[in-house]
Amino acid sequence: MPDSYFEANIERLAQLVANMFSRVVQHNDRLPTGQQKPTRFHSRAPPNITINDYLQRVAKYASLEPACLLILLIYVDRICERNPSFTISSLTVHRFIITATTIACKTICDAYCTNLHYAKVGGVSMQELNSLEVEILRMMGWHLVATQEQLEQYYFTLVRQDPQLMLQSEATSARAVGTGGAAVVQPVPGLAGVVLTTNTTY
Repeated sequence: MPDSYFEANIERLAQLVANMFSRVVQHNDRLPTGQQKPTRFHSRAPPNITINDYLQRVAKYASLEPACLLILLIYVDRICERNPSFTISSLTVHRFIITATTIACKTICDAYCTNLHYAKVGGVSMQELNSLEVEILRMMGWHLVATQEQLEQYYFTLVRQDPQLMLQSEATSARAVGTGGAAVVQPVPGLAGVVLTTNTTY
């Protein structure tokens, strides 16, 4: 993978981010249901689309930039730090992704789409997306921006957690010393045409 997230292939980066969400969902879905307080993000049943397929769809039709994908993970950390009872699960992840993506694009990008467009891409109504957007803003305390250093750190960690990938500079160094390129894996800080199912009432 390139050393700079600016140069990362969007489909490949989306897959890495989706893999991270999938690991979190797999862990949280094993928690007792009593520990998961219903929120606006909850569906009655998991949507019939994988996290990777959903994020790839959003990335394609919302023309996401690499920073928009990476900041989704930062948003997860910020929300969970301020709202310990909130969990990313198979019932919440899809709505979280489309809502956080909408906010990320508005925060980072010079040009972005309308909420109506994001809602159509994500499979929710515009009214629901508007409500979810307000909810995330409240949950994050309107702390929406991230530094380039933070984005780079999350990018480096994502790449290093995939045993089949290496940063270009690390691969070059590994070849030079003949070590085979084993990389130290460090955890991400804080992270242990589609219609979504109607969310629950809370």
